[in-house]
Amino acid sequence: MTFLEFTEGPLWYAAAAAFVVGVVWRFIGIIAFGRKPDLSTPRASAQTGAVRSIFLHFVPHGGFASKTGFHAIAGYLFHIGLFVLLAFAVPHIVFISEEILGLPAGVMAWGGLSHWGFIVVAEIAFLGIILLWIRRFTDPVSRMISDADDYIGTVLTFLVMLTGCFALGESSEALRAIHMLMVDAWLIYFPFSRLMHAFTFVLSRGYTGALFGRRGVTP
Repeated sequence: MTFLEFTEGPLWYAAAAAFVVGVVWRFIGIIAFGRKPDLSTPRASAQTGAVRSIFLHFVPHGGFASKTGFHAIAGYLFHIGLFVLLAFAVPHIVFISEEILGLPAGVMAWGGLSHWGFIVVAEIAFLGIILLWIRRFTDPVSRMISDADDYIGTVLTFLVMLTGCFALGESSEALRAIHMLMVDAWLIYFPFSRLMHAFTFVLSRGYTGALFGRRGVTP
């Protein structure tokens, strides 16, 4: 078994299993944790507050708009760019089609980006993550509240993207194997880190918005 076969075979399945089990375990923990009952008289709708909070925080607003605008723009560049790369890069579609969906070799489940399209989107995603990284170092508050988990998650994500670009030309099995190794490490680390915010941000925003909504506070 070659190193590439190992990273795309046994290690990939182990990492994917760790990812799924870890994510499910985190959600079960969040739900089981529950919350203390609010015995105060509701002044407004908690449900409305939750929905408002979820969607309102997609854009800078209120008195903090000028301070959060940079972070919001950089965040959108990175997150949208990364999603497009994950979902529409041709090598990813081929891998998903063959390894996950079990389609015949050469059959893609959906169409993907052209080569130049991949390069443009990758540059946008890299710009976003680098800007977010710079802000974490330069903003006093962000620097103070950041810990090792924040930096490890960022570095792993950056390495996954970088090695993916190196492997795009498929000129070397070693480059592809290194990329898959980074992907496997990222999948294993994901559920046990703040990278989980990709799934839990809706819950956290909704919970906070529901508390404010019940008290009649508009965020």
